[in-house]
Amino acid sequence: MSIASAIDALRPLFGNRLATSEALLEQHGTNESHFALALPDAVVFPETTQEVSDLMRICNQHGCPVVAFGTGTSLEGHHLPVQGGISLDMSRMNRVLQINAEDMDVVIQPGLTREELNVELRATGLYFPVDPGANASLGGMAATRASGTTAVKFGTMKDNVLALEVVLADGRVIRTGSRARKSSAGYDLTRLMVGSEGTLGIITEQTLRLQGQPEAVSAATCRFPSIEDAVNCVITTIQSGIPMARIELVDEMMVRGFNLYMKKDLPEAPHLFVEFQGSAAGVAEQSANFGAIAEDFGGSGFTWAEKPEDRNELWRMRHGGHYANNALQPGKKTLATDVCVPISQLAEAVTTAQRRSRELDITCTIVGHVGDGNFHCGCRVDPANAEEVARITRFAGELADMALRLGGTVTGEHGIGLGKMKYMGKEHSPDALDAMRAIKAALDPNNILNPGKILPPPHPDGDANAAQ
Repeated sequence: MSIASAIDALRPLFGNRLATSEALLEQHGTNESHFALALPDAVVFPETTQEVSDLMRICNQHGCPVVAFGTGTSLEGHHLPVQGGISLDMSRMNRVLQINAEDMDVVIQPGLTREELNVELRATGLYFPVDPGANASLGGMAATRASGTTAVKFGTMKDNVLALEVVLADGRVIRTGSRARKSSAGYDLTRLMVGSEGTLGIITEQTLRLQGQPEAVSAATCRFPSIEDAVNCVITTIQSGIPMARIELVDEMMVRGFNLYMKKDLPEAPHLFVEFQGSAAGVAEQSANFGAIAEDFGGSGFTWAEKPEDRNELWRMRHGGHYANNALQPGKKTLATDVCVPISQLAEAVTTAQRRSRELDITCTIVGHVGDGNFHCGCRVDPANAEEVARITRFAGELADMALRLGGTVTGEHGIGLGKMKYMGKEHSPDALDAMRAIKAALDPNNILNPGKILPPPHPDGDANAAQ
């Protein structure tokens, strides 16, 4: 039993769709963040659910790890094959299988990207709203329970996945959920798989909830005297019940990155990027109400984007935050944090994060889907500088502790992957972690599905101690 014997058994099934070239292995072993290169032993490109089933059956028999790969845009190293084995590239399973316009849902394969799906849906007047920024695969988005800029209105992937087809570790194929909008039939296996990061099964088909294209859309940017003013504007806006489609925070350091990377000339001050959707009258009312609240907190410099091309440019800038962050200190890597707190605690969380990053002399941007209390700190780090790594690791740990103290979570949308395993024992009790391990052991007893992710090994003195 070995990885090599599994690869030998797979070759007749996949032919030239099983690759071991150095370039492909490296492509599937790199990441957008600061994690070290982790090469698979082979890359396999399946085209059907049956092929995924056959592959899992063989790999389970040989004890060979299998790690699903979408587009490689995740920020916590989810797709890195840290124990080698097979990188299962789902890019050829990228078809729209069924559009049910009357029911506002669609059935797709997991390799399809978010942008590709919305191109296919244009003629229907419908679209898929979850927008993490990157043109990620929808299978990867489901596996990581992704969300993004529109979560304040439409929720995260857990709210928009109705049903799944999943291949289990031993090759069995199960279906979870249905096209019905609700069900009380047994355990919610769909929600279990969404966010499991490929550790419990391989998603091979998804049924997604769609939304109608709004009659009117308007977006704007405005700046504030301080990050606290901007965040308090967000809190008041949400508590006032204004139905925001997007409300995004960027701090002055992130604005500097935009100016460097995208050749913008924005004033280097905290900004909110907002969007309103609905009827023409509704959008006008929402915009006016938000403008009045923003002015109360010192908001100024309103720039409105009502033409589609102007809105697209605005959100292209916001979605380019990761790469704009890289422009601040070229040659370094980015350690991206991702905490989420109750909306009432957001001002304390964001201002504390900004203050501590400055006290620790860290080049750090703050951006956030602040309408639901979620924000990110992007810290530039030189992995070869041990002192800098220690300083930024300390900062990330303090952020995680603060989020938990304020009633939040150590990750709102990035997931656990490799980077946040050390915090699992702080957020979850030992008994809760044991329950998670029992689920993993029941569905993947040989631990071949994305091993080394999410769940830290049990600590002899308890999981909370393991997180220290």
